[in-house]
Amino acid sequence: MIEYGAIYPEIILVLLAVAIPALHILIKSSRALAGISMVGILASAAMVTHYMANGYPGIIGDASAPLIVFDALAAVFSLVFLSVAFVVVLASARYVEKDRHLAEYYSLIMMATAGMMLVASAQDLLAIYVGIEIASMATYALVAFRKKDKRGSEAAVKYVIIGGMSSALSLYGISLLYGATGTSNLIGINEVLAAQGVELITLLALGLLVAGFGFKIAIAPFHMWAPDVYEGAPTPISAFLAAGSKKMGLVVMFKVFLVGLIALKADWDVVLGIVAVLTMTIGNVVALSQTNMKRMLAYSSIAQAGYMLMAIPLATVVGDYAITGGIFHIITHAFMKSGAFIVVAALTYVAIGESVADYKGLGKRAPFMAFSMAIFMFALAGIPPLSGFMSKVVLLSASVEAAEITQWMIWLGVALVLNSALSLYYYVRVIKYMYVEKGESDAKIKVPLALTAAIAICLVATIALGLFFDPVLELCSEAARTLFPALA
Repeated sequence: MIEYGAIYPEIILVLLAVAIPALHILIKSSRALAGISMVGILASAAMVTHYMANGYPGIIGDASAPLIVFDALAAVFSLVFLSVAFVVVLASARYVEKDRHLAEYYSLIMMATAGMMLVASAQDLLAIYVGIEIASMATYALVAFRKKDKRGSEAAVKYVIIGGMSSALSLYGISLLYGATGTSNLIGINEVLAAQGVELITLLALGLLVAGFGFKIAIAPFHMWAPDVYEGAPTPISAFLAAGSKKMGLVVMFKVFLVGLIALKADWDVVLGIVAVLTMTIGNVVALSQTNMKRMLAYSSIAQAGYMLMAIPLATVVGDYAITGGIFHIITHAFMKSGAFIVVAALTYVAIGESVADYKGLGKRAPFMAFSMAIFMFALAGIPPLSGFMSKVVLLSASVEAAEITQWMIWLGVALVLNSALSLYYYVRVIKYMYVEKGESDAKIKVPLALTAAIAICLVATIALGLFFDPVLELCSEAARTLFPALA
């Protein structure tokens, strides 16, 4: 008998996604539909928390080749995805209230979140692919939600084309890997590769998987779509993509390389290290010249992906400690980036532009918005004692520890420090405009309560994760150990 407990949290979201369009016939209010959606998200989160406290459910599939396993790693990432979905839905209650297709909007967010959670639980490449496509199809529609917006339509077309190409590359890589090993299960793939060694077909499959999944998380040189898509999408959806969808791609990279391809680590660790350094450097350098807030945050997100990606090559030397830092940075980034994008959404809602120059004098006009954005900027730059600083410290210490065994890995830490210093320029520029430059008007700005509440949640999390990080680090460590069975 199949044990479905491993996908109960996803089932809750899928049922909610199906029910919301029917409820919309009776309920026309955007705020009411958002409230129902948030209740469903909290119910799914409660199920995840119950599993974490009382033991994880059985697997789906054979014990030797599981299809779905809801473990500590899946639980932590599921809570990240659900947290992002919650604040995005809360922010959207007023942001999209005048749009006609409210029910579809909230349903798509639920479906995308369920797809991301499925990926976090999957132990088979085909299950991973199905989860990615569920999430991708939903986010394609969310980016194009405002059909009359030319920027949104252009962004959606680019996103669909790039997303389709990345899916094709991933699927081709999966098929080659299956042909070489005779299985799509991650553990089985690694066992076969460890026995038969490196072949040309496995190297080709490896390259295709890096490219395919690289597009999903916008690592260099597969990052070119992200700024255009983030700029054109509804701003809460930009937050959803940067803080949610990107993390889905990273958990895939963790599983594929550290479970399925760890036997070939000598063939990819240096390559991934170089890609991580290029990603963080390109993201930060290009962000320096951006004048649009959403594009600046998009390039910042690309740079942050480089920081998270460096955990994978580091893990080949120091094991779960590096992944603990990577997961912790994923958690902190989810709140920092969500908060920053929702501040942009809130100011756009009250007719403040998206240009950095439009933020002149914001400190006097909207003190809470300016303070929140300043905290998010400092946290993204890695200023103590905020959460971004602590997560970077763990990654940096992992690099130093790895360098004692493999000397070249110290350069990952050096790149992290130098890029964090470089990023401070464009983050501080925003703060300078808000508090030093004088705006054209001194009129106070009133932001809707729902948007303010969403920002407040991210603000509290950003500060709290920097001050009280020990419990979260312990959860991250438990999640990381699931990738290294000998340590679990």
